[in-house]
Amino acid sequence: MLAIPAFRRLWLVTSVAGMCDWMSLLALSALATQLTSGYTAQSFALGGVVATKLFPALVLGPLAGALADKFDRRRVMVVCDLLRFALFVSIPLVGSLWWLFLATFLIEICALFWIPAKDASVPNLLRRPDQVETANQLNLVMTYGVAVITAASLFAVINRVGGMLGGTGSALHTVFVALFLSGAAYLVIALTVWFRIPEISGRATERRAAGPSVVGMLRDGASFVVRTPLIRGLVTGIVGAFAAGGTVVGSATLYAASLGGGNAAYGVLFASVFVGLALGMGAAPRMARRIPHNRLFGAAIVAAGIALVLVSLAPHLFVAIGAVMLVGGFAGIAFLTGLTIIGSQVADEVRGRIVAFVQSIVRLTLLGSMALVPVIVGLVSARRVELFGYPFLVDGTRVVMLAGGLVAAVVGMLAYRQMDDRRTEPILPDLLAALRRGEPRHGGGVLIAVEGAPAEETTEQAARLAQRLRAAGHFVVEPDGGERDRERWSAATREAALSGARARALAAAAVRADQVERVIRPALAQGAVVVVDRFLVSPLVQFGVAAHHGSGEPQLDPHELESIAAWATGRLRPDASVLLDRAPVEAPPPAGGVAGEEHVRVQRLLTRMAAAEPHRYVVVDADGTRDEVAERVFRGVEPLLPPAPSREEDTAVIGR
Repeated sequence: MLAIPAFRRLWLVTSVAGMCDWMSLLALSALATQLTSGYTAQSFALGGVVATKLFPALVLGPLAGALADKFDRRRVMVVCDLLRFALFVSIPLVGSLWWLFLATFLIEICALFWIPAKDASVPNLLRRPDQVETANQLNLVMTYGVAVITAASLFAVINRVGGMLGGTGSALHTVFVALFLSGAAYLVIALTVWFRIPEISGRATERRAAGPSVVGMLRDGASFVVRTPLIRGLVTGIVGAFAAGGTVVGSATLYAASLGGGNAAYGVLFASVFVGLALGMGAAPRMARRIPHNRLFGAAIVAAGIALVLVSLAPHLFVAIGAVMLVGGFAGIAFLTGLTIIGSQVADEVRGRIVAFVQSIVRLTLLGSMALVPVIVGLVSARRVELFGYPFLVDGTRVVMLAGGLVAAVVGMLAYRQMDDRRTEPILPDLLAALRRGEPRHGGGVLIAVEGAPAEETTEQAARLAQRLRAAGHFVVEPDGGERDRERWSAATREAALSGARARALAAAAVRADQVERVIRPALAQGAVVVVDRFLVSPLVQFGVAAHHGSGEPQLDPHELESIAAWATGRLRPDASVLLDRAPVEAPPPAGGVAGEEHVRVQRLLTRMAAAEPHRYVVVDADGTRDEVAERVFRGVEPLLPPAPSREEDTAVIGR
């Protein structure tokens, strides 16, 4: 992903902007308290900073998305960054509380217009739609992980240096320095976006500008949300997820007290949410390999709601920490999955409005829940009950969390029903498949698969790799593959008179299952290096395309094909899968009418799998001569191989 120059620069820009946002929040909060005196006034000042950061999204969110879809997104981002530069620099120069509030409000308006323009541009900078999930994962990890730590550390260093220099008003001066640094960073961001990332403008800028008016675009965006089940379910689920999140944030301090802890317990619970969030975002791509995004999103919200119910019932702090991490983990899965759905399944013409609408819904839901939760908690009187001989405090926080968990679970189920395109099939088998491991492997062999499309290229590169490994002294086994597999599949379907697409795909699975049990597993048990051409999903996709092409039958679900392939191989996984990476090229299909479509489907499946588990894949640029590609393949797998035997071994080609 970071090898794509335009995306890499935008990712760095996003990282710096995220760090500035967090550091400016710390600096503005500190400045608000220093410009006021008295506990009550300082409390209201802190609340005012938070309110001015949340309020713009409630009013101008949809308009920001419309402008991101209407005008050149690069120009929108640059103008917003220049305005933020001027506003941040002006706060220390004016030095008054009223201007701090007004400038913060204007800065948030700029951020409100900047974020949809940036998020809507990301898919256009990538090579394929299946890279959207990895791009979102990188952005979220930086924005809510590294950027937070970096901003807090930098702010602490600035304060430390200011304290060492001393002098009257040193605390105030260090806050000013932090604000000046944030402003300077936004100036650098503006220059970088304008001069170094022209790709953000895209090819559709003139067409967008010549389209309908802003009011018409707002109307079209709202209509798109209402009439599209996928987006309607997405919005419904986000309301439930962030209502539950607001419930946790609004009652966390009192909840920690009910567990017998103080500020330390609150800090541990707060950190547990973010740890779970990071783990969930890391696990989401792997889960999405076996569960479609539109099913995974609703299921994750239901699971987060159930976990919140467990939080409300937790009798001890250590139980609460584990339950809170579960809430954060499932929320992270839902968050990343939702962004991936928007980036990969929403058209570029309307993507900015959907991003802005979701952003507004998130802030509105958080603000509303955080405002209502303390009131509800205060209305519920606390009482102590005996549970299995242990005292258990039931107060407003537990009642609110229990209700919030149930609401989130119900809303998640509604979102799941809206977004699921396979309603007749239960999700439980998919969840079990995601958690189940493969059959144990015996022996010290290494399984290497060469994946990609077209088939002729993978067959040739697999043979070249096997030859190169033999020359290096390895004991190499090459099972049947390529054209031989196709012949066996054709014979099986012909003799059994199979005509349906599913029946033909199952025949391909049978061919693969026979090869695994008869050749691959015994060779691995003997310690061989097994080189397989198109091992996992490629053959089934290939035969599935051939099965339904031109017959009028519905296309086979890629996720179903992936599950069949995993079952056929006994969930045997290659130690290294070499992915010959090349963007699909628009070209007329050959006489059979299959290869072009096959290429696109295979690449989408495999690149999604490689993004989910990068440690299992060696992605090789397939552009270049055959010798150049073969050299890249060998260099990619060489570090993963055991040392070659010291004595010369007989090599074998089994099944030819």
